Amino acid sequence: MKERPSFPARMPASMPAKIAKPSSALNLPQGLGMDSSAVRRRMVEKLMAQGLSDLLVQQAMGAVERHRFVDSGLANQAYEDTSLPIGLGQTISKPSVVARMIELLRKGVDGRLGRVLEIGTGCGYQAAVLSQLATEVYSIERLRGLHDKARENLRPLRLATVHLLFGDGMLGFAAGAPYAAIIAAAGGEAIPQAWIDQLAVGGRLIAPVVGGTNGQSLVVLDKTAQGVRQTVLEAVHFVPLKSGVA
Repeated sequence: MKERPSFPARMPASMPAKIAKPSSALNLPQGLGMDSSAVRRRMVEKLMAQGLSDLLVQQAMGAVERHRFVDSGLANQAYEDTSLPIGLGQTISKPSVVARMIELLRKGVDGRLGRVLEIGTGCGYQAAVLSQLATEVYSIERLRGLHDKARENLRPLRLATVHLLFGDGMLGFAAGAPYAAIIAAAGGEAIPQAWIDQLAVGGRLIAPVVGGTNGQSLVVLDKTAQGVRQTVLEAVHFVPLKSGVA
């Protein structure tokens, strides 16, 4: 993820890289310390106290071991509600921000989401959470160093439904469209038209957008047969949305 929270056409450079072989769910250890399911359960309880009510999102947040996506020296902070550096000037989002955005993405959906496009893979944490809630996840990252790091982080989890892409996130990934949902981890002046074009009718997009003197706000876009409807929500602080790769 590429985000510093204050609270709650050209193709990409490479085609999808599947993460190992098929697996229906994460097989996570129930050990001691950071591996303990009790540690994750306490994190989820705190998220519930902040308003997280979606049962499936609660389960997904409790299933994914966040400490495996941060540097070992920061592992003791992994289950605190804080963003942490992951290199190249980027951060892993607060658990509350990840949960909030995914809960908004799922609002009104019964069961699993369909195919999801994530803009900004970062370290791969949010892609892992999304894998618990969607039939398929395409995640694109413009920074080669983070793309490689996410691949290393996700490989042991054997998530066959997660496809990592290295390319320009502003272009989306037309080959995987249409998407039932799109989620972005960087904020621009407007939502790129490519994302709207690649969103299925009946789908939902959530992204930070820069607006006026208030900085960035979280925006939900619903695409209907009659057009698109945008809802502006709370203020957020993500890194800027950029084009190209590096």
